[in-house]
Amino acid sequence: MSGTCVYVSNAESKDIFAFRMDPGSGLLDLIERVAVPGTDLPSPTSLPMAVSPDRRFLYAALRSPPFVASSFAIDPSGGRLSLLATTALPCAMAYIVTDRSGRFLLSASYTDARLDVHAIDPAGRISAGPIQTTPTDPKAHCLVIDAANRFAYCAVLGADRVLQLVLDAASGTLAPNSPASVATRAGAGPRHLAFHPNGRFLYLLAQTSATISAYRIEPGSGELAEIETIATLPAHFLGEANAADIHVTPDGRFLYASERQTSTIVGCRVDPASGFLEPIGRWNTETTPRGFAIDPRGRFLLAAGLDSSQVAVHAIDAETGALALHARYPVGGMPNWVEIVDLP
Repeated sequence: MSGTCVYVSNAESKDIFAFRMDPGSGLLDLIERVAVPGTDLPSPTSLPMAVSPDRRFLYAALRSPPFVASSFAIDPSGGRLSLLATTALPCAMAYIVTDRSGRFLLSASYTDARLDVHAIDPAGRISAGPIQTTPTDPKAHCLVIDAANRFAYCAVLGADRVLQLVLDAASGTLAPNSPASVATRAGAGPRHLAFHPNGRFLYLLAQTSATISAYRIEPGSGELAEIETIATLPAHFLGEANAADIHVTPDGRFLYASERQTSTIVGCRVDPASGFLEPIGRWNTETTPRGFAIDPRGRFLLAAGLDSSQVAVHAIDAETGALALHARYPVGGMPNWVEIVDLP
């Protein structure tokens, strides 16, 4: 490993801050600030990113017209970004992800209710048009793909459903699984998803109910079976919940989720055998934590404050999972996405 880098995308300033990260201390050192090309219009609502499985490329998608996705090469010696190409997108994409081979970019449109698949060439450039478009119910959001590159799942906030999809690894295309979706509680607003590293469980964070639902993934079929749903806000909370992001530590012991109204991150201990969650605490973080990430060693959690224009580095206690604020760094306007990459 030649180093660890942190990339923070900023919707208002339409740029990416690149940091070197000390894997021992979690401290960051700014490398560069890279503009994301595409528009002079007012800021998009977010600037989602994705990193290729081989960690050679980073992709960023602007959510204001003209809608584009930019491909960047990651310098393996230092983490700097070099723009390779900018590709027009048919609409605003709330979430982008590569398949496990890195040959396809899959995206979900919240505004246009669709999933698109674009091919990625060996040089990391995105194809000029989608090779497949799949209509969804309103407000498609997070789209994730399992480690075997067989099944995909998409949270559809406006329909209170999680789509269950089969991925053709050769063509990159998606087809409905059987059944094609699982329903959440009415009005829950399913938003983001995270796999447990053992591949047996999938966790769903609902935006409007601020709940976390745990699902068992049935071997062979990929079908989801709900095993529990827990609240992430205290019972006395009377405001309008606005949960955002969810991640599991690489060792699978802890799960964290962010909530924007309270500017907090809640933590849970995970039972790797059953998938059940045990709440362990709640911690203050940056104002409006829309996106966060956990470093590859599970030692630090980095949260981006949409309304503070800063990133907080929290140390994760290896025994208890408790978070401790370690450092804060200024970034661009409206930071909303964090990627942490061990350079190849």
